[in-house]
Parts: sequence; C-alpha cells; structure tokens
Amino acid sequence: MSSAQWVIDGLPEGTQKLLRSYVQDLAKAFGDQLEAVLLYGSAVRGDFLPGRSNLNILLFVPSYEVAVLKKYAQVHKKWSKELVVAPLFLTRDDLQASAFVFPLEYQDILDCHRVLWGQDPFVGFKVDPRHLAGEVLQSLRGNLVRLRQRLVEGEGREEAMLIVLPLSITAVLPVLRGVQRLLDRPVSLQGEALVNDLESCLELDLAALREALLLKRGRISPGQKEVPRLMDRYLDGLGRLATAVEQRVGQT
Repeated sequence: MSSAQWVIDGLPEGTQKLLRSYVQDLAKAFGDQLEAVLLYGSAVRGDFLPGRSNLNILLFVPSYEVAVLKKYAQVHKKWSKELVVAPLFLTRDDLQASAFVFPLEYQDILDCHRVLWGQDPFVGFKVDPRHLAGEVLQSLRGNLVRLRQRLVEGEGREEAMLIVLPLSITAVLPVLRGVQRLLDRPVSLQGEALVNDLESCLELDLAALREALLLKRGRISPGQKEVPRLMDRYLDGLGRLATAVEQRVGQT
C-alpha cells in the first residue's frame, strides 16, 4: 500500500502530510522487513488535538532481532520531535500469542485503526471477552493507585495535579470503552460521549472525569484553589466508578 493512498477524516492535513513523510522514512529504513504500519488512538478516533496529542504507531516486523529494531534508530532521531512517539513493535505470531494478555489494548486497536502501509494484521483477529474483564478491573484500580503515587511524588502541588490529571484521564478512556464492551453497550469513540454513557448506565456522577477531559483539551484553566478540589472529586469519582464496575461485572 502506498503511503499516498490514504486520507484520515478529521485529521488536519498538515498532520497527514507529516504521517506520509514518516511512513516513507519507515519504508526506506526497513525495506522488505516492514510488514505493516498502523495508526491508532486519538488520530483515528477523531479527537486528535494538534500540539497536544501524540501520534500512536504500531509496526509489524518479521522478528525482534536487534538488527531489525536498530533500523528504527535514525527514524526515531528525526521524528521524536514531531509528537510521533516510539512505536509498538509486533510480529504477526506475537499478536495472536499475546491476545489473552492485552485484550483491552488489542480490542481498542482492533476497533479503531488505520493501515498506513502493508496488509492489515487485524483481519480475522478476535479478542476473547473472558480475558477482557480481568484487565478492565485491574486497570481501573491500577489507575487509582498510580494517580495517588504521582500525587505524592509531586508533593501535592497544584502544578503536579495539572499534569497528572490529563495523564490519568487519557489512560482511563480505553478502560471505559472496555467497560462498555463488558456491559454490551455501543462503544463510544469520543471521550465526553463515553463518560456520559457510563454515567447514565451506572447511575454515577462522573462530572469530575468530564472536567479532566476539558483540562486535557485546554478548554478550562482551574484556579489555584480549585485544582485540589478537582483532584478530590476526580479521585472520588474514579473510585466509585471502579466499585460500580466491579459490582456490575461480577453479576454478569
């Protein structure tokens, strides 16, 4: 597949031109050892924020030999400054073998990705829902644990909270899509629609999660006194969400 053959609706043209150039550099660096290049995440879901969102890339290669992985070194040196984070590397065999380990991540990519180069490795791929529940529950509680840890590391400063809140909600959103799947809800790609759906379905007040989304997008700027209050509401909302999901999933 030529890198000039695709157009991604909703993604700024400048970003698409950047991606086409990036894929061309990958093809030059890897040659016939480049099997597929996939774009996933916010750039495909339609909530990409220029200057804020990263471009998430998945590369399929024939092996993990050091000689193969080192081919990315010069590409990374050039493109790490352009919000193109270091890609995930997979082989086709590894994708199938590790499906039960990363069901949440793989299902999210399966549902929303674009092939920028090569053939789609996710054709015919399925995630066993029995493996999904465990990772969803672990991820919800894990996010709470890590958030408290980061809050302490930042010495409870307002500046640290303004950093960790967007990081937390970014990590929580794919987990919430996993919750929708477990509850047989239509999966929402947009963050606010996702939070609203679970708020209604679980009968919870998730306003603090919406505020964290607005903070991430630069649409609100809480004052110094309001930031700790937002953090308290967010921690409380995320904790009640985790409890509600544990109760609902345990009943299914």
